[in-house]
Amino acid sequence: QVQLVESGGGLVQTGGSLRLSCVASGRALSNYVMGWFRQAPGKERELVAGISWNGGRTYYAASVKGRFTISRDNAKNTVYLQMNSLKPEDTAVYYCAADSDNALRTAPDQYDYWGQGTQVTVSS
Repeated sequence: QVQLVESGGGLVQTGGSLRLSCVASGRALSNYVMGWFRQAPGKERELVAGISWNGGRTYYAASVKGRFTISRDNAKNTVYLQMNSLKPEDTAVYYCAADSDNALRTAPDQYDYWGQGTQVTVSS
């Protein structure tokens, strides 16, 4: 079992930045592909960014490419999402998730463990 706890969400103005953190416990984070998902009211949960177990491969949704950066520190059992140039449409609950498969997959139901989520609100 892996427990994931996100932090770093909050209220920010358009153009601002936030850094989300996800700390894992229970098992070493290095065993997992990690993803940051988000879900806005009335919308499906979507993968925003993903990172392979050693950080060698990353994935970004087209809507965030060039603005968000995913990274991980396996020694600290932590994965990060640096979010710059935030827009109102980035407003959502952000979740980190762990996938025990080696492939960097995009569907939520392919991920095994989830955090409780952290709210990000971008005001216009």
